[in-house]
Amino acid sequence: MSHPSNASRRSLATRLGALLMIGTTLSACAVGPDYFGAPIALPTQWGNAKPSAVTRPVSLAHWWNRLGDPTLNRLIEEAVEGNLDVASAKARIREARATRRQAIGALLPLVDGFGSSTYNQTGTSTATSGSTAGAGATPFTYNLHQAGFDSSWELDLFGGNKRAVEAATYGVDAAEDDLRATLLTLVGDVAAYYVEMRGYQARIALARRTAASQRQTALLTQQKFEAGSSSAVDAANAAGLAATTESYIPTYEVSYAEAVHRIGVLLGREPTALALPFKRVAKIPAPRLPLPTGIPADVLILRPDVRKAERLYAQYTARVGQAEAALYPSVSLTGSVSTSALNIGDLGKASTIGWSVGPSLSVPIFNGGKLRAAVDIAGAQRDQYYLAWRSSVLTALEDVENALVSMAQERIKIQRLSEAARRYGEATRLSRALYTSGSTSFLEALTAERSFYTAEDSLIISRVAIATSYIALAKALGGGWDGAIISSIPAVVDVNTGPHIVAGESAGTLRQLAAP
Repeated sequence: MSHPSNASRRSLATRLGALLMIGTTLSACAVGPDYFGAPIALPTQWGNAKPSAVTRPVSLAHWWNRLGDPTLNRLIEEAVEGNLDVASAKARIREARATRRQAIGALLPLVDGFGSSTYNQTGTSTATSGSTAGAGATPFTYNLHQAGFDSSWELDLFGGNKRAVEAATYGVDAAEDDLRATLLTLVGDVAAYYVEMRGYQARIALARRTAASQRQTALLTQQKFEAGSSSAVDAANAAGLAATTESYIPTYEVSYAEAVHRIGVLLGREPTALALPFKRVAKIPAPRLPLPTGIPADVLILRPDVRKAERLYAQYTARVGQAEAALYPSVSLTGSVSTSALNIGDLGKASTIGWSVGPSLSVPIFNGGKLRAAVDIAGAQRDQYYLAWRSSVLTALEDVENALVSMAQERIKIQRLSEAARRYGEATRLSRALYTSGSTSFLEALTAERSFYTAEDSLIISRVAIATSYIALAKALGGGWDGAIISSIPAVVDVNTGPHIVAGESAGTLRQLAAP
């Protein structure tokens, strides 16, 4: 071990400064492809949008307000706060940020401290035959105290660590877009299931009203039969029609309950949490149309799933460079400073300090092709994410076009159904009055009632479809939750994480977790 003088200290500082300058200059280099994105051809307008001289910019902020239902607005706000998928997406953001900090740490020097205090004894010499050398020698015992630190710094001449930081940064962006995509899906699902739930409420109410009316007709037919002015066939048909209509109600009740349960889970609550609040029947939300759709290029910016796919493509492009850097030599600067003394009070004195500093070089010479294979793997993964990004763009365009077609055709359909329901309603009232007075046959009255119920039920289904198509269009365009989201708070808060005695797991631990 060497002991530093003033001259050696100056020499050490000069050498360290030179090495740091060279390392900093060379560490600006990097191998592998740089990410600049990729061009993609997009249409200039939506193929199924209504032609317009002026393209209105897309407007998706709180698009669910256009449905005009305050209850739905409250549910969406509660879902954003309590949904478990959103909480998981927040955790993935925290993971991605921690991964980035971990990658940044590889760019900085590593310093480890050490210290020891030992009680030592020298070995005694053994006298050989015919010699008295060493005879009577006593062991020498002493205390040895040591302290110091070791340091190392990989100069990252070919940018492997920088590429890792770059990849981790893109990973953070992807995680944040994943959260936004999760919120988009959540908001759309809550709205869609809410509309579906209100639709089943309306269909149940319609079936009950219709069945009650049909029971009155059946009673009238029975009375006519008993009076001899109607046949037994007419009485049986009337009762059978009412029973058939009543048989639809249990099926609708099941679908209604499933929608209610799903909304409860989406809000992060037990499935039946909303059963009582939803008992009160409300109208099916009707969207305020039209919804401005902008141009196809907007989906590249507004759709979080497309942004996430693009960030993953960028991340895996950086990982190609990270893999290629492993093909090149690795240079590290290592150093250590230590002090040792027989007396602990002498530690740190100039005469007890020793140091060493210098570069080290590692050159991959033969590794059986593993490093080159790693580069090929990274390149193939990059290609997969590039294609996944292109696929996500096409899927986004498809979603918008499908929603536009569905919306346009459903608006035409609901106009026809509204007219049909109105006409069949008039026919039902007239035929019932005529049948009561004996001016028409029972078959005409029966046909009119059946047709009116079918038209009314189809009209409800179409109203649900209009609202669902509007929700699908808003989702396809990238409309999600645009409010602030706090992702830094962990879902599980650990306590007593310092050094402590770990007790054995009690038999009741699982029961405690399952307890309400």
